[in-house]
Amino acid sequence: MASAITLLFVYGTLKRGGRNYPRIADQEFVAEVATAARYRVVDLGPYPGLIRDAVNGLAVHGELFAVDARGLAELDEFEDVPNLFVRDLVEIPGYESVWAYYTNVPAPAGARTGDRWPLAGGSGRDS
Repeated sequence: MASAITLLFVYGTLKRGGRNYPRIADQEFVAEVATAARYRVVDLGPYPGLIRDAVNGLAVHGELFAVDARGLAELDEFEDVPNLFVRDLVEIPGYESVWAYYTNVPAPAGARTGDRWPLAGGSGRDS
C-alpha cells in the first residue's frame, strides 16, 4: 500500500541549499511557490518562523515538497511539534491542503519580518 503524501511548504533552512535541506532531500520537490498575502516570516535568530498576519500579510516565498508519512513524522520531530512549531494548513494559490510549520513561540521583541528567508539586509545568512 502506498504511503500517504502530504504537500509541505518550506520557507527557511529546509529549502534546497539550506543547512537542513538534507532532512527533506529524499522527498519530492514540487515547485517554488508563494503563499497568499496573509503571512510573514519572522527572524528567530538561526532560523525563521512563519506567522499569520491577516492585516499586513505578505506573500511568503518558499518551496513545496510532496512528503511521505515517514518523512513527515521525522520532520515533525525535528521541528519539535507541537512545542517550538505547529503544523497547520497554509494558503498556496493553485494548491489544496498544503501544510507548513508555524512558530509556536512568541517572536523576540522587535524581531524583523519579511516575505522570504533569509531576510533582506543581513541575519538569517544560512538560507
